Amino acid sequence: MPNKSVTLLTIPFLPLRGTLVFPHMVLHIDVGRGKSVAAINQAMMGDQRIFLVMQKDIENEDPILNDLYTAGTIARVKQVLHLPGNNMRVLIEGEERAVLKAIHEDEETWMASVRVMPPFNKSDDNPELQALRRLAKESLDGFAEAGNRLSEDLIKSFKRIEDPHELVDVIAANLIPQVEERYALLALEKAGDRLEQLCVYLAREVRNANVDRIVQQRIRMQVDKSQREYYLREQMKAIQEELGEGDFDDVEEMREKLKKIPLNEEAREKADKELEKLSRMMAGSPESTVSENYLDWLSELPWGKYTRDQLSLKRARRILEQDHYGMEPVKERIIEYLAVMSMRREADATVVPKGPILCFVGPPGVGKTSIVQAIAKAMGRKFVKMSLGGVRDEAEIYGHRRTYIGAIPGHIISGIKRAGTMNPVFLFDEIDKMGNDYRGDPASAMLEVLDPAQNAAFRDHYLDVPFDLSRVLFITTANTRAAIPPPLLDRMEVIEVASYTEEEKLQIAKRHLLRQQIAENGLAKNSVTMTQAAIRKAIEGHTREAGVRSLSRTLAKAVRKAAVEMLETGEKKLAVTADNLEKYLGPPRFLRDKPEQQPLVGVVNGLAYTEVGGEMLKVECAVMPGSGKLALTGHLGDVMKESGQAALSWVRAHAADYGIDADFHKDRDIHIHVPEGAVPKDGPSAGVTMTVALVSALSGRKVLQDIAMTGEITLGGRVLPIGGIKEKLLAAYRGKIKRLALPRENRKDVAELPEYIQDAFEIHYVSAVGEVIGLTLEEQE
Repeated sequence: MPNKSVTLLTIPFLPLRGTLVFPHMVLHIDVGRGKSVAAINQAMMGDQRIFLVMQKDIENEDPILNDLYTAGTIARVKQVLHLPGNNMRVLIEGEERAVLKAIHEDEETWMASVRVMPPFNKSDDNPELQALRRLAKESLDGFAEAGNRLSEDLIKSFKRIEDPHELVDVIAANLIPQVEERYALLALEKAGDRLEQLCVYLAREVRNANVDRIVQQRIRMQVDKSQREYYLREQMKAIQEELGEGDFDDVEEMREKLKKIPLNEEAREKADKELEKLSRMMAGSPESTVSENYLDWLSELPWGKYTRDQLSLKRARRILEQDHYGMEPVKERIIEYLAVMSMRREADATVVPKGPILCFVGPPGVGKTSIVQAIAKAMGRKFVKMSLGGVRDEAEIYGHRRTYIGAIPGHIISGIKRAGTMNPVFLFDEIDKMGNDYRGDPASAMLEVLDPAQNAAFRDHYLDVPFDLSRVLFITTANTRAAIPPPLLDRMEVIEVASYTEEEKLQIAKRHLLRQQIAENGLAKNSVTMTQAAIRKAIEGHTREAGVRSLSRTLAKAVRKAAVEMLETGEKKLAVTADNLEKYLGPPRFLRDKPEQQPLVGVVNGLAYTEVGGEMLKVECAVMPGSGKLALTGHLGDVMKESGQAALSWVRAHAADYGIDADFHKDRDIHIHVPEGAVPKDGPSAGVTMTVALVSALSGRKVLQDIAMTGEITLGGRVLPIGGIKEKLLAAYRGKIKRLALPRENRKDVAELPEYIQDAFEIHYVSAVGEVIGLTLEEQE
């Protein structure tokens, strides 16, 4: 027996391309290669047997041993039909399996040595083999029930086979589609292994066949439903035409229009439902008008439309500098955003990045709104603006539900529709001016809009479908942070837009404002000129603001006066100088108070930050006989009054250090007044100023008037940092102050100011109120 198992048979062989032959299998094979034809002829001269083996690469014309699969089938050539071109068609029948061992070198034909696989020996039969045969035959029934086209006669013929090898061969040849799996069954030698593997493949094929059957049934049902709907719709169309209610074409037109729009899944479902309702309504009814308006809104939104961003940093810088001087933090943030988008675009050309949510905070007139328009132009995006000043109803943001008569979407969706793109630059102007009372809380409604984690599925009350706002570049503006609710502020990246220095205002007037007013008033270019000294004088004497709106109106007045003079005198050009400025603008409206030359008791120069910029703030303190009352006047807010209380407590605790009667609070009244009482004032930064005023008034020591100060104090006497440093220093610069006392921790803020502003002062950085008193009070005689 061992010797028989290794006996090799030398036989012609035929390499097949993509065809696997099993024993008991009869088929035609077309033969065209020279060696293949020779191998067939060689077989026909012998016992008509030939070894059929599949080659791995079907493109290979002259395969070697490694290019062929190991297992194959010895077949008998039944018939040869010669075709034109030395080709032939051969009818073969598989007889037994064999293993390829070697290929004989022969230039004329293909010869190989093969080992024949032993047939099944009935003495090797056992219960396990019988169970596997039974399972394989039962799988045939499942295969037929799953809808596969197997004739009953074919199944019966399979079931009559008892030889396990023959059973595997005929089932694999007819039912297993994958070539790799068929080869695996051909190559296995043991009957048990072959039957077990066949059962695994059959179980999978039965399962797949069941899935295919279910999918086919579902598809058939959908097709039947579509045909039914089409038939009914055509009937309805005919009926409506007969009744003279033929609005059906409009419904079909809207249906086709919506098909071309890339709606999201929920919007598509909503639109289909609304179209079905509309198709059943009588034309002209109120309900049909509501549905038509809804579908119009849904179809006119820019679903999937994006503006391609202009990512050239050089171009963006040029456009941002074109109409705006200064504002470097804002410009740099936009340049950074464009740079990041450019890098992401290089990595993925199809990406549409999410937009940041920015908040520009600064005084009125500094160009916050106009810079946003320049940003949209620089990026090549559409621009949409919504003013939030006085908005009290959240329906302005979210829209009204369709249950209300005349309902429309909110301003967010309306703005996106106007823009015609899903990634415009969207400006919310004056976000700190939104109302919040019993009529509504729109600030809370803005939380979803300005949250990058939520606005990808913004749901307007009117549309009631999710709409992606994550690609919109939202920018908000405000005059002060204090009025913005903290949850809303937390969602935005705040960029401070500081007040303009006088030098910046001068440059803005020269580069932009004067040219703009000359053009708007119809005068020829350069027909009116203003000297630098005249512009400075106009800034100092006729404006008091953080921005340049008032300056623009002042220059407009000068240009109009010049236009009148040019018409009356026939002059073509006029020059406005510092000497003749009063002729065009009249006497100065504002006179800058110069600091007192002589030291005064109880009068201290403070610095304040208001919504319109920085201001000099004199704090006056008077002491008189009384019962220990403290009066704080000058339209002061609660925080500022508390600073006065804290200052008084500190002075009482340290009265002995400055020669003050320890019982002054029992028999003296103290009055602290901040002039310009009609102007509201608040904040903690006047604490150090009030403390110095109290010490001066109670001790009788005079306060030097060439120094100004700002800072919050604690009961322990520490001086804490404050905000608005740039605006406060600009106010001190305008007021001709020479020395400043500032909190030590604000040194970093001073470093951001222009050098000519810093060089104008002798700045003392302090950390304790005692240091300030030492700098400001004259020594006691």
